[in-house]
Amino acid sequence: MDAESRKKEALEAAIQAAVADDSRSKAILVVTSVFLAISLVSVCLRIFVRTRVVRAFGWDDIIMVVAMAFNLAFAVCGIVGAKNGMGRKLLYFEAYPDQFSRALLCWWLGQNFYVITCVVAKVSIIITLLRITVDRIHAWILYAAISLATAVGLIFLFFTIFQCNPVSHFWHQLSPTGSCVHKSTLIGIAYLYSIGAAITDLTIGLLPVALIWNLRMNSRTKTAIVGILGVGCIASAAVIIRIPFVHHYKDREFLYNTYQISIWSNVEAGLGITAGCLTTLRPLIRFLRDGSSASRSRRPGSFPLSSNVAANLQKSSRSRGGEDVHQLWPGSDPDDYHGVTTTIMGTQRPNPRSSSEENLNPRGWKVERSVRVSVRDDAV
Repeated sequence: MDAESRKKEALEAAIQAAVADDSRSKAILVVTSVFLAISLVSVCLRIFVRTRVVRAFGWDDIIMVVAMAFNLAFAVCGIVGAKNGMGRKLLYFEAYPDQFSRALLCWWLGQNFYVITCVVAKVSIIITLLRITVDRIHAWILYAAISLATAVGLIFLFFTIFQCNPVSHFWHQLSPTGSCVHKSTLIGIAYLYSIGAAITDLTIGLLPVALIWNLRMNSRTKTAIVGILGVGCIASAAVIIRIPFVHHYKDREFLYNTYQISIWSNVEAGLGITAGCLTTLRPLIRFLRDGSSASRSRRPGSFPLSSNVAANLQKSSRSRGGEDVHQLWPGSDPDDYHGVTTTIMGTQRPNPRSSSEENLNPRGWKVERSVRVSVRDDAV
C-alpha cells in the first residue's frame, strides 16, 4: 500500500470519526429544548395569571411575550442548526457538504435572535421593577440599566448582522467573493456585550432586594420574593460563564468549538425570561388553592396599579409597607405584611382603566371625598 492510499484511508477514518462524534450537537439540542420548554411554560402561566386571574395585562407582559417569540426563533435556529452541523468538526462536512452553509446560517440567525431576546426580556423586567419603585435613586439606576442593556445589545447586534460584506458571505464562506471583519473586532464587541449584559442582570437581580428589604413583612414571604427575583442573578452567571469561550469566534473549527457559546446563550435567554415571569405567578398559588381568585371579579371601586412611573415616584413619600408588596406580588396574603394602614370609605365613580393597570386590593376599596387615615401603634 503506497503513501497516497494510506493518507486516503486515514482521511476516510477521520471523516467517519467526525460523523460519529455527535456529542456536542446533542448537547446543543438538549439544552436548547429544555430551556425553551421552561421559558415557554413560564410565559404561558404569566399570560394566564395576568389575563384571567388578576386581569391586568400590561406593557411589561406584552414585551415579555415578544421576548418569548424571539426566544422561540432562537431555539428553532439552535435545534435546526444542531441537526445540520452545529457542534460538528469540519471533517463532518466532507461527508455532508450541503449542511455547512445551513449550519452557519442557523448560527448567524440564532446569534441575532439571542441578542434581541435578552435585551427585550431585560426591558420587560425593568419596566416591571419601575412600576414598584418608589425611590427616585432606584428609578435612575433602572433607567441606566435599561440604557446600558439596549446600547450594548444594539452594538453587538449591528456587528453580528453586518460582520460580512455581503451579509450572506457569513454562511457562504467558501465563496471566493466577499469579506468579513477581523475576528478580533467581533470578539472585542462580544466581550463588551457580555460585560454590559452581566452588569444589567446583576442590577435587576439585586436591586429588588433593596426595594423590599425595609418592608414590614414576615421573613418567609420576604425570603420567597428575594429568592424568585434572584433567579435573574443566575442569568448573569450564565453570561459570565460564557465569557471565557468568546475567543473561540476566531477558531478554524468554529462550529465545533463554539458549542459552549450556544449552550450558555440558551441558558441565559431561558433563565432571563423565566425569572421575569416567576415574579408574576404568586396569584396563581391562591387561584389553585381556593379554586378562584378574588382578583377575577374586579369591582369598579378597586384601585389599579398604573404603569405610570412618574406617578409612582410622586407617591414615594406616602407609599410604604404593604402597598409596595401588593404592587410587587398581587394576591399576597394580608398577614404577610403590615405597616401604615389607609382606610378609605364610601363609593367611587367608575373610571376606565388601561390594560396595564392592576388591582392592588383584590377585595376592592371604595372611595368618597372624605378620607380617614388610621395608623396602627405597632407599625410606628
